[in-house]
Amino acid sequence: MATRKQTSSRKPGKDGPERENNRKGSPLKRPLWELRLYVAGMTPTSIRAFENLKRLCEEHMHGEYKIQVVDLLERPMLARGDQIIAVPTLVRRLPTPVKKIIGDLSNTERVLVGLDLRPAGEWR
Repeated sequence: MATRKQTSSRKPGKDGPERENNRKGSPLKRPLWELRLYVAGMTPTSIRAFENLKRLCEEHMHGEYKIQVVDLLERPMLARGDQIIAVPTLVRRLPTPVKKIIGDLSNTERVLVGLDLRPAGEWR
């Protein structure tokens, strides 16, 4: 029977609560990127936006991301919190500052610039 023991006596500080350790002893990392994709049903545009976002994340964020898809047909009140006026809209919640990109995310260069993954001067 395996038991888990705490390996550090450090108390939570200003950086937030202490993180759990994985089996190898290194801290489990929270996703560096927190993304929320607002859609209105499973339309072709919504599906395309999710597929484009997933591809970009895999290529450029190397597994350090979390995507939350919010269907505003099911939960319309959630649009107010991020001030959503069009769909699909991608909201980058972390890292700060919050950024928004409207559309199906098919223009890779613009999305990368919008997410601060590439400087604007590198457009081709």
